[in-house]
Amino acid sequence: MSEALDRTLAALAEPTRRRAVDLLRARPHRAGELAEALGLSPPAMSRHLKALRQSGLVEESHPEFDARVRVYRLRSEPMDELKAWLEAAEELWVDQLTALKAHVEKAR
Repeated sequence: MSEALDRTLAALAEPTRRRAVDLLRARPHRAGELAEALGLSPPAMSRHLKALRQSGLVEESHPEFDARVRVYRLRSEPMDELKAWLEAAEELWVDQLTALKAHVEKAR
């Protein structure tokens, strides 16, 4: 497993961060919008957004009209890597379960 995938899984292990990712799937949000929607204080939201940024799951931008405003959007690359890893794990389980089924049916 790659370090990037480890960071993605670690970031998504926290329920509040998964809820933030769910909100960001719909559209980019300002940090304050996310904090309000999740019922968090701005400092708490900032800590979660920092973890999501460090994992590479989200990126931050500033609108031209106000550099103080931070807008967050999802990045697809970490989720693509996670999906690929899950698909490989699924293939392994399908193969294992198919072999088990064949073994059980042969033993009858």
